[in-house]
Amino acid sequence: MMARECAQRARAAGLDFVFKSSFDKANRSSIKSFRGLGMEAGLEILRQIKDEIGVPVLTDVHDVAQIETVAAVADVLQIPAFLCRQTDLIQEAARSGRAVNIKKGQFLAPHDARNIVEKAQTAGCEKVLITERGVSFGYNILVVDMRSFPIMAEFGVPVVFDVTHSLQLPGGLGHATGGLSEYIEPLARAGVACGVDAVFMEVHDAPERAPSDGPNMLPLTRMGALLETLREVHALVKEQARAAKS
Repeated sequence: MMARECAQRARAAGLDFVFKSSFDKANRSSIKSFRGLGMEAGLEILRQIKDEIGVPVLTDVHDVAQIETVAAVADVLQIPAFLCRQTDLIQEAARSGRAVNIKKGQFLAPHDARNIVEKAQTAGCEKVLITERGVSFGYNILVVDMRSFPIMAEFGVPVVFDVTHSLQLPGGLGHATGGLSEYIEPLARAGVACGVDAVFMEVHDAPERAPSDGPNMLPLTRMGALLETLREVHALVKEQARAAKS
């Protein structure tokens, strides 16, 4: 199983990580696109990874009706970017007792994300994360405004950088989303240098065969070297921050 292999290889690298996979890709470009295995089968795979490999798991919820079932397995519920202003969905996820990761929509400025965080906190969620995944720039392309990281850090919650989704070309292939995976490493280094708390990346052993999002995925063979570099950059940023305070 590809999901288990990815989790095992990340665990073997000695990483602290949360494993993410989607049981349903509900926002595909085309009706012909692969959506996933469905909730029952998808949650069973996540349950196995959580129990057998011993890592926390994260998955998306798209509807209030899914939350109770998903929260019984997932440690973190994720609100997709296109649904980040859906108040009922956010607040029901917040009341689940699980951590909630909210992806900032491609249509929002970073300072607008404060309202999203407050919706979750008002419902009693004490573990909220906000994720940057790029902003629409004209047609079929995303850009990342590096100012968004310090701006959203002011909200007092962890800030995550979704590197690989930020390199999507939404609808760029006509029937599917394209991507610019050759820029994953420099963009990841830049985000960590800006002080993000975590990095989100899609990885695959053979991105060219991935059922979805292959063009913006990081090949597993490139993961180890990149993560070592990101650790070094993160340590340097933390050291400089400590020095500035002393």
